[in-house]
Amino acid sequence: MTTVAGLLRASALPALETRILLEHVLGWRRTELITRDDEELAEESVGRFEALAQRRAAGEPIAQLVGTREFFGLEFEVTPDVLIPRPETELLVEIALEQMAGIEAPRVLDLGTGSGAIAVGIAFARDDAQVWAVDRSAEALAVAARNASRLLSPERKITLLESNWTDALEPALRFEVIVSNPPYIAQNDPHLSEGDLRFEPRTALTDEADGLAAIRTIIQTAPFFLTMGGSLWLEHGYDQAADVRAQLTARGFSDVRSERDLAGIERVSGGFFTA
Repeated sequence: MTTVAGLLRASALPALETRILLEHVLGWRRTELITRDDEELAEESVGRFEALAQRRAAGEPIAQLVGTREFFGLEFEVTPDVLIPRPETELLVEIALEQMAGIEAPRVLDLGTGSGAIAVGIAFARDDAQVWAVDRSAEALAVAARNASRLLSPERKITLLESNWTDALEPALRFEVIVSNPPYIAQNDPHLSEGDLRFEPRTALTDEADGLAAIRTIIQTAPFFLTMGGSLWLEHGYDQAADVRAQLTARGFSDVRSERDLAGIERVSGGFFTA
């Protein structure tokens, strides 16, 4: 007889990952894994769990195996077409919301939206915000559209657009806040062939250059779509803050600064455009 308790004992995966996969396969809550741990499980459920466990042991991310990842208190659909939302990126949402404080019906642009986590998080927190989200991947936009439809009420809709950064935006559009979590890993970084990154879309991870190419492009073009005094905020790598600040300053941004994530790493840099 196969039970939850037996699978937990036999699994080679960490206990937390085993529980997450069991919750997903069985449709049980965490407490049910405890209160029902001696129940006999159906062979079909055991087979599904074992198949997922094997895939996890081979390195596939938990988020892709179960199809979701929590971000900013919301449960987002995740597929191999999008970057898995990470806790450190919540800082970008928090900063955007700070910049929008006191602005009625603020206009916000999310460049490279992927799963839509940043754009949907902002729209969920500010029901009066006018949020635009762009991505050059049609597959990623489809995921973002499903997340927006499921997580947002009709009055909190976001505008999705297939575009390579700002290329397809109407020239007359202006935003109070522009945010982006662009690809910022250098093309030869060994992390690209390690862990979860092996299974995520490469185009969302690296610019196939020095890790700053996409950031340079955004810094150069974003001012054309900012209101006077509007701000741009970019997530970047742990060692890129000084370079990003220098680029922002050279482009004419003022009050340039970097913000640290919960690990104490300078994770987001930005400034205000008044030129």
